[in-house]
Amino acid sequence: MQVVRSIFILPLLLCLVVSTNGCRDKDRSTQNQIVLPERGLCAHRGAMATHPENTISAFRAAIEAGAHMIEFDVQLTSDNQLVVIHDATVDRTTNGTGKVAELTFPEIRELDAGSWKSPEFKGELIPSLNEALEIMPDNIWLNIHLKGDDILGQLVAKVVEQENRLHQAFLACGADAAGKARSVVPDIMICNMDRKEENWDYVNGTIDMEADFIQLRRTIYPEFSEYIRLLHENGVRVNYFGTDDPDEIRMLFDYGVDFPLVDDIVGSIDVATELGIKPVKPN
Repeated sequence: MQVVRSIFILPLLLCLVVSTNGCRDKDRSTQNQIVLPERGLCAHRGAMATHPENTISAFRAAIEAGAHMIEFDVQLTSDNQLVVIHDATVDRTTNGTGKVAELTFPEIRELDAGSWKSPEFKGELIPSLNEALEIMPDNIWLNIHLKGDDILGQLVAKVVEQENRLHQAFLACGADAAGKARSVVPDIMICNMDRKEENWDYVNGTIDMEADFIQLRRTIYPEFSEYIRLLHENGVRVNYFGTDDPDEIRMLFDYGVDFPLVDDIVGSIDVATELGIKPVKPN
């Protein structure tokens, strides 16, 4: 009887292995078919002008508006849980007080992250990274800004890989965090946030570290077109932080910026549309 069982179990196990590998191959094949925006608007912390920043409602509003990229911030709690919040403390954007790094995940989940913006958002929670990723379409860019030390980059990179988001998500961080993240997930994309006093130093440093994105900021100069030409030649996409001014958005696109960050994605999406950049229809 033992031999008979082995005869029947072995083919079954082989079928399970083939089936599992087939699913993984299908996932990779599907990802390869996804077309991400070549340029467009990045919703800074979601639709933060109209919704409480870095919350599920802000992300949903940005998605509904047709955002081409969504930026959000990730930190670690005291019990090593990944949560989406910008400030080092919860004071400004919740009804609580204290440092994120000194609060547990259950403590953070008791906070109201919406009422400070408007009574209609009462009860909005600080989301976990997994909850944020769960609602994101797979055909927009995810700009994940790390707010913490090197271990944070490693943990976030692993989650991005586990959730099959490597094709669209990148970590906005410095060189040290980028190196640590790549040590555990070599294919993770990086936006170089190691800014320099001189823009050319920042541009060349980004190219040298083989980053996938850069984030320019401050005064918009005609020289942007020179930076961007070199960056594009080296396969680097260009973000800009940040403006809601329609004329500045048009100027940035004219200079070659790929993704200006905007606070008011709902009000700004028409500017992109008039320039022939269609809002994204989520997959």
